[in-house]
Amino acid sequence: MGIVLALLAMLSFATNIMITRYAVARMPVESGFFVVLATNILFPALLFPFELALRAAPWSWSWKGAAMFAMGGVIGTFLGRRFLFDTVRILGPARASVFHSTAPAFALAGAWLLADEHLGWYEILLMAIVWTGLWFTQPRAGTPGSGGLTVSALRKGMLAGLLTVAGFGMGNVVRGLAMRDWREAVFGTVVSSVAALACQLVATRDWKRIAAQFRAADRTALLLYVGCGVSTAFGSMFVAASMVHMEIALAVLVVHTTPLVIFPVSVFILKHKEELNPRTLLGALMVLSGIVLLSLR
Repeated sequence: MGIVLALLAMLSFATNIMITRYAVARMPVESGFFVVLATNILFPALLFPFELALRAAPWSWSWKGAAMFAMGGVIGTFLGRRFLFDTVRILGPARASVFHSTAPAFALAGAWLLADEHLGWYEILLMAIVWTGLWFTQPRAGTPGSGGLTVSALRKGMLAGLLTVAGFGMGNVVRGLAMRDWREAVFGTVVSSVAALACQLVATRDWKRIAAQFRAADRTALLLYVGCGVSTAFGSMFVAASMVHMEIALAVLVVHTTPLVIFPVSVFILKHKEELNPRTLLGALMVLSGIVLLSLR
């Protein structure tokens, strides 16, 4: 069950990466991020009464759980996801998905230090296989699929990507700890998103420019960012729920295998055929094999 929920989270976050490519081209991310965060609050808030009516366990409040979800929102949503938008804008969705897939390294360290998780050599070996496969699925620098980035853009993109994976990795560890005491994946997503929105409100300075960007935005741009908000809300809820059934580090690993979706979309829909080669096919096979073996262990 944990693997299934983690894969659903992965599909949600991969969808977000693909939508983001078009959203940032139509509306600046500094204003679009407000739409995403508002959707992150409203969408799970609308789902919560239905989720509450369908489950057997009663609802209860936990200050500790709420505080940890809020901390996860600040680290993972405000910092991690905000920098993910910058990474996609600078490096493109394929390279952004590479950074996204390395977050389990931070989650592994964080789960060991904070959650006292100890994985065996078999699990660590499978994680190494998946990580190696993820890197193989990406286009090499200097190839037609690499995007022709300048050195300056590459540095900025790599810094944004590093902050992204640090935020996602540690943010997910905190969410996993919150789920141990307060199993509220849906309502916890609301709490974390409210905390992230509060941070964004405090951090924003040029409100006139934000207002001007909203006035200049068309309906399509707003709908794209709403789509980002819905997909990331689903991702947050699914990953939190998956951590009840499996180790935090392994759940995060599965969630960040987004290149499994980005790669075929790039090749077969966006027609980047130069990315289809023995190296990328081997990488995809390694990732799939690692996930299957994790599910069967």
